[in-house]
Amino acid sequence: MEIGKIEPREITEEMKDAYLDYAMSVIISRALPDVRDGLKPVHRRILYAMHTMGLKPGTKYRKSANVTGITMAHYHPHGDQAIYDALARMAQDFSLRYPLIDGQGNWGSIDGDKPAAQRYTEARLSGIGEEMLKDIEKDTIDFGDNYDGTKKEPTVLPSPVPNLLLNGVLGIAVGMATSVPPHNLGEVMDASVHMIENPKAPAEDLFKFIKGPDFPTGGIIYGQADIVQAYSLGKGSIVTRAKTEIEEDKKGRFKIIVSELTYQTNKATLLEKMAELVKDSKIQGIKNIRDESDREGIRVVVELKNDAQPQKVLNKLFKYTDLQKSFHLNMLAIVDGIQPQVLPLKAMLSQYVSHRKEIITRRTKYELKKAKERIHVLEGLNKALNQINKIIATIKQSKTRELAHVNLRKKFKLSDIQAVAILEMRLQTLAGLERKKIADELKEKKKIAKDLEAILRSASRILTIGKKELLELKAKYGDDRRTKVQKSRVGEFEEIDLIPEEETTITVTKAGYIKRVDPKTYKVQKRGGKGIIGIKTREEDFVNNFFSCSTHDDLIFFTDKGRVFKTKAYEIPEATRVSRGKAIVNLLGLSSQERISTVVPFKKNNTLKFLTMITEKGIIKKTAIEKFKNIRASGLIAIKIDKGDNLRWVRGSTGEESIMLITKQGQSIRFSEKGLRPMGRNARGVRGIRLKKEDVIVGMGVIKKTNEDLLIVTENGYGKRTALVNYKEQQRGGTGIKTAKVTDKTGIIVVARILDPSEEDVIAISQKGQVVRTPIKNISKLGRATQGVKVMGLAKGDKVASVTCV
Repeated sequence: MEIGKIEPREITEEMKDAYLDYAMSVIISRALPDVRDGLKPVHRRILYAMHTMGLKPGTKYRKSANVTGITMAHYHPHGDQAIYDALARMAQDFSLRYPLIDGQGNWGSIDGDKPAAQRYTEARLSGIGEEMLKDIEKDTIDFGDNYDGTKKEPTVLPSPVPNLLLNGVLGIAVGMATSVPPHNLGEVMDASVHMIENPKAPAEDLFKFIKGPDFPTGGIIYGQADIVQAYSLGKGSIVTRAKTEIEEDKKGRFKIIVSELTYQTNKATLLEKMAELVKDSKIQGIKNIRDESDREGIRVVVELKNDAQPQKVLNKLFKYTDLQKSFHLNMLAIVDGIQPQVLPLKAMLSQYVSHRKEIITRRTKYELKKAKERIHVLEGLNKALNQINKIIATIKQSKTRELAHVNLRKKFKLSDIQAVAILEMRLQTLAGLERKKIADELKEKKKIAKDLEAILRSASRILTIGKKELLELKAKYGDDRRTKVQKSRVGEFEEIDLIPEEETTITVTKAGYIKRVDPKTYKVQKRGGKGIIGIKTREEDFVNNFFSCSTHDDLIFFTDKGRVFKTKAYEIPEATRVSRGKAIVNLLGLSSQERISTVVPFKKNNTLKFLTMITEKGIIKKTAIEKFKNIRASGLIAIKIDKGDNLRWVRGSTGEESIMLITKQGQSIRFSEKGLRPMGRNARGVRGIRLKKEDVIVGMGVIKKTNEDLLIVTENGYGKRTALVNYKEQQRGGTGIKTAKVTDKTGIIVVARILDPSEEDVIAISQKGQVVRTPIKNISKLGRATQGVKVMGLAKGDKVASVTCV
């Protein structure tokens, strides 16, 4: 287009082209690294500026402001702070696995502290930083004009080390981003050597050498299968964790020690997050958090309370903080100087090996050229020394240097370069030993040139040189891996992994309110005491289920209409001792016409095979427990209920035990479970006991070999223990035998349960929410036909609602 001429154009087309030009400029010239040297333009220019300033390892440090100024003035026309930030990152040992700059002064910290101002810090190239520029003067790479055309700058560095993999890179361009993690030098070098020796080797072979990322901050990475998949595709997610350890002091108190962090985690921010989680009660059990880090390394101490479970607290820290996070791999880099590509590990190493082949080839050509130039000069000198008298005479006969130059070329058939060398030759060269040196050097240079030509003719020789140089660099700079690799995969934490496993008590009211309370809330009292308020119920509501279980247990809820629901015990909201709890309809999909009649807790390692159900009117059914494995949120049918009947009790069994049923009027029956065939979920069941008029079932139990006693508690607070040997097995369906003397004084039986030897205390709750906790041993052991003793003192009009044992 002619300058000064305006051409009409659609604005959408103009904006599209302008945006694409801008995007490509950001991608190529700013945000993404070159696959060959792993550097973005700003980093490459900083290193080259330091090279031109002579800031090699072992030389005097120079002010960072000087480096920034030279870089900005000659190569990188951007703000000095942006240049200094890039320079500082290359000097930070917590950002780069192998820092390219050797810095002196305050370069920031893992706590997020910024580096000191550039007028205070000093820098020079590190050992590996200098290696990146090795042989740059030997025509190994192309140079281009700088931004104002006054100087030349390298388009890429020779980079004998695969820097893109060694130090990784993070960058956000327009519409794309790169995220390459750092790696161990020794592993990458071994993989590169293997690629040179076996160019057609499958990608799987590389994972014998490269185990995964090797972060400067250490830590642990998980899931070898995920690592292999991510590297095979060039993108993926790798789970990382900080290095932690649970320690116990002499007093038995636990603390969590964090000694290595996940990559790019700000330690100060991490500690603030921990403190915030403790303050908001999202993590409980932490007493104190201290940062004891020093020059020797990271040390964060998390002190725990005496009753805390260390692993549970640690699991929560992994879930809610950056002690565990995923590194999202996206190995995007510029290929051939112009094309951004996502590269799997093998492709990235192939690009690096190709780059080294080109560098070695160009270096060899340069050295051959220099060798031939020297040979040419030496041949001229040698020819002159063999005819030295004629040479001297020719020079003496020439009036000027220029004329002598012309005469030498004509008379002795010399090149321009040779003639100049002869004219500049010193008289000392005429000595015998000096003449021999020239002859020997000529012989040596010819030998070198011959070898260099042989190298250029042989691709295998070039690769052998490349392999040798890689192994030399490995021997010089290789070190041990910092990040440990765990083959197993660490999955997402389930809620159960974060909940301490401890005993709890669950209370369910007839109106459908539920809550979870720590049993320590209920203190042990003497038998017959009035107890304490355990729940504040509304009028006409009372407690009808009260039991203890583990927070990790599954709770199977059965309704009076024969439906079943399931949830975890820890999902029941924890509440205070006197609170009513939460409406159970918030947790389970109950209809308005049904109520929870019984709840069965199940442990993970239980050996139960069946669930045995009993209705108020004595209908019993046994169903395989596997029928209840997958309970929908909307519930399942557990038993078909007759009109006017309600499901009351459900217990787990193995199929080899005895079942005992107890009625409110004091009758009981014990029969073998083998006499009860398994039925499907939709079945009605069979008669368990023949009931007298107005009598109903108030309790059922499964008798194991270890059980000894039956506990009976009446509505007026009387209770007793009776040895199970007093109850002989009968045929199912009979009227049974007497188990308690029911009178107006005792009231009807409301709770009957088989006691387990591990249970120590009885916790009884009244309809009005009064709770008493009494040792089981304090309840008298009496015969079948007795009334029992006072277990709980009740207020006027109050009655016992439920009992549990802990």
